[in-house]
Amino acid sequence: MRRTLTTLRTLGAALCGAALALAGTTIAPAGTALAPPPAHADGRPTSPAWDGRDSGSDARFRGLAAVSRSTAWAAGTKGTVLLTRDGGRSWRNVSPPGAGTLEFRDVEAFDARRAVVLAIGEGEASRVFRTDDGGRTWTETFRNTDPKAFYDCLTFFDPRHGIALGDPVDGRFRILATGDGGRSWSVLPARGMPAALPGEAAFAASGQCVVSSGRHDAWIATGGAASSRVLHSADRGRTWTVTGTPVPAGDPARGVFGLAFRDRTHGLAVGGDYRAGQPSQRAAAVSGDGGTTWAAASRPPGSYRSGVAWLPHSRTTALAVGPAGSDLTTDGGRTWRAFDTGSYDTVDCAPDGGCWAAGEKGRIARLTGR
Repeated sequence: MRRTLTTLRTLGAALCGAALALAGTTIAPAGTALAPPPAHADGRPTSPAWDGRDSGSDARFRGLAAVSRSTAWAAGTKGTVLLTRDGGRSWRNVSPPGAGTLEFRDVEAFDARRAVVLAIGEGEASRVFRTDDGGRTWTETFRNTDPKAFYDCLTFFDPRHGIALGDPVDGRFRILATGDGGRSWSVLPARGMPAALPGEAAFAASGQCVVSSGRHDAWIATGGAASSRVLHSADRGRTWTVTGTPVPAGDPARGVFGLAFRDRTHGLAVGGDYRAGQPSQRAAAVSGDGGTTWAAASRPPGSYRSGVAWLPHSRTTALAVGPAGSDLTTDGGRTWRAFDTGSYDTVDCAPDGGCWAAGEKGRIARLTGR
């Protein structure tokens, strides 16, 4: 989001911290577990917990890419990119040279060597970088030259094809596309994009405002307008359909912040009002038809959530995170139960089952106890 929401985004960490202090809320340390959640649908017990890992950084990490249980990338403020290959026991600062003024909000990684990071902001602040050698060197592959454009997040369908999402320009969301793994980018024609609502935009809160599943399907999460919506493309971003969700909007700080699809049919949406102390009723929704319709969770998280991820190889279990805590669902998103009160902005799970979370003050953790 630009204009009003540009300020909200770039100063989000400070505003949230101040609001929490005024509300008398204390952010618990990583791994502060609540009562154990219920069992999995198949009867297996669950007792998840976040195991905090010392990142050696004080950046706020809203970009996260889980490659495996041992390997993960994190991208955040002050142009910071970190990489671990030993399960988080040590982190290597692999930040692009000269990027200290940039706000990285998303990272997509193909393995321990290849990754693409997105910096957000108006005009030339929106940039994309790629590395092929584990962050030893980086190439800037896109720099936005349109002063009206503001890019928020990106996703890849496979190691070659991906898209990046920008807030509306001339009344329509803007899509960048790559067919060579992020080495070059082009703006897709706007004619396949439905008109945006007044005030509608995406949130660069967790790297999950645009997500994909499979080789062609992508979804966009929106807020800020009178209602929150989800847009779906079945052709890698060339054409889109749109539907409303029950997650409340109607304010620049409210709407759907994060999406996750475990296949092209089953999706989860989380959001709410990101301002600390503000109510976030109906902060989660679920879709069983590829995002064509959405139903509110019967027991949603208790407050705003910015990130969500399915556990690999599970049809029913997923995680949601936000500045006020983490939640687990074991019934496909219909009900959620809190299991941690620590502050995290984003969550991601690797194909081998390794799940990671990241957030403010350099916080990074790996899920244990499942």
